[in-house]
Amino acid sequence: MPEKVIPCRKAFTETILKEAQNNPDIFVVTSDARGSVTLDDFAKFLPRQFVEVGIAEQNAVGVSAGLALAGKNVFVCGPACFYSARSLEQVKVDVAYSRTSVKIIGVSGGVSYGALGATHHSLHDIAVMRTFPDMHVYLPSDRFQTEKLTQYLAHSQESAYVRVGRNAVPDIYTASDQFTAGKGKVLTEGTDVAIIACGETVYHALQAEKELKKNGINTMVIDMYNLKPIDEELILKAAALTGCIITVEEHSIYGGLGASVAEIVSQNNPVKMKIIGIPDENVINAKPLEIFDYYGLTVKNITKQAKLILGFASE
Repeated sequence: MPEKVIPCRKAFTETILKEAQNNPDIFVVTSDARGSVTLDDFAKFLPRQFVEVGIAEQNAVGVSAGLALAGKNVFVCGPACFYSARSLEQVKVDVAYSRTSVKIIGVSGGVSYGALGATHHSLHDIAVMRTFPDMHVYLPSDRFQTEKLTQYLAHSQESAYVRVGRNAVPDIYTASDQFTAGKGKVLTEGTDVAIIACGETVYHALQAEKELKKNGINTMVIDMYNLKPIDEELILKAAALTGCIITVEEHSIYGGLGASVAEIVSQNNPVKMKIIGIPDENVINAKPLEIFDYYGLTVKNITKQAKLILGFASE
């Protein structure tokens, strides 16, 4: 892993500080999570644009919506597990229904909290957030994409939910790569099978593509960082080109990326599909990468599932 790699949460806080220094209407709200989000510098340098509500996520969302209605562009930040559950009614009513310019930054998403267990995992967040009208949903895959996404949101009036992990992740992009909201990104071209991933699973999908290439399998890898609105055109293109789609996500197999893709292809161009994610059970208590390995969000299993769907291997 390159030495300069930093967690996506740190890329967010560094970028939002720069944006807020040039725009006094950008506010950051948190619920006793400045350490978890890495907001110490923001609170230090821009105290008049920083609001701390204590351990009260419902209040944080309500305060953020009020600030937005007063003309501010607000980023409310804290653990994804709490903002996608404890304060869900406020997100639904005060943010999505009211169409306020509030961006919910859920840090330590998915299984980032590892050994803290099911109470601290957020494996339902895509499923619930994407059902709210006018709520945009993003899962950036590395620091560069997080930076570009934050810059975009700093100038956007949309309601949004952004989930990032806790630890540093390998680079997928470079500083010169462009970001386009509402689209997915083709990372490798291929016509045998398409792997569509989001967030921290994108890196594993890319590594699987390299292994599959050794076996003569040409794989299209897509980073679907924008879960809502999702890039239907690209999904249908992948379905038409390959006839086989595998989705990989750090989320329940119900209601997330795989479900979104299945909804589109089943109604337009049904193809073979495999959804790789977390099954219908409380996740084991372990380190994040150990959890990935246990549930098959890994190069080995993605490669195996690609061969299975293509008929090149058996269980």
